[in-house]
Amino acid sequence: MARLPRFYLPGQALHVIQRGNNREPIFAAAADYRFYLRCLQEAAETHSLTVHAYVLMTNHVHLLVTPETQVSLSKTLQSLGRRYVQYFNFTYQRTGTLWEGRYKSTLIDSERYLLTCMRYIEMNPVRADMVAHPSDYPWSSYRANAQGGAGGLIARHELYQRLGRTDEERQSAYRQLFRAQVSKADVHAIRDATNKGWALGDSRFCAKVEALTERRATPLPRGRPKRAAAN
Repeated sequence: MARLPRFYLPGQALHVIQRGNNREPIFAAAADYRFYLRCLQEAAETHSLTVHAYVLMTNHVHLLVTPETQVSLSKTLQSLGRRYVQYFNFTYQRTGTLWEGRYKSTLIDSERYLLTCMRYIEMNPVRADMVAHPSDYPWSSYRANAQGGAGGLIARHELYQRLGRTDEERQSAYRQLFRAQVSKADVHAIRDATNKGWALGDSRFCAKVEALTERRATPLPRGRPKRAAAN
């Protein structure tokens, strides 16, 4: 069956997951994480992809991005993938693929899910019991978004900017968001939409996506349609 084209709408954010082949590690040392981030920043700048949040886990990566063109994301990941796989294979004397097939992505209703998705991404190391707090994990965007950490990779989304009038106010308000856990319902919604390639949002948002892209943005209802009553 032919693959459906990925969702793209100008100015609309996407949550992206890319996993290691067979869930095997894609990072083995601090230098690997640093090289990946450098490649990501350079590729994103070249192909007009804005990065709002990320986390590099041992065997997979989460990104929250806004592409400026329909090919911004795919071109960025192609460039990044080639450079990083060459580096990783050379460094660890291995051959073959590193990634598990195509990356997965979902178009996000920013007003409803953008800040929630940022928390979901940056809380990954906590949910995995790797650290007690997201600030303890060095390979995510939490320090940049919550503490003003240095680095040119992260660009602030408009909704993040609305959190305050100054950088200090925005960082403080962002940290406050992490006092509450991401709800189980939101975790499930984000995972389900991303893994299956559906849009993430309410019925109005999904209807808008369907109208603009001319394809379904949500799965069909389960079960057989009801039979019409006889006259």
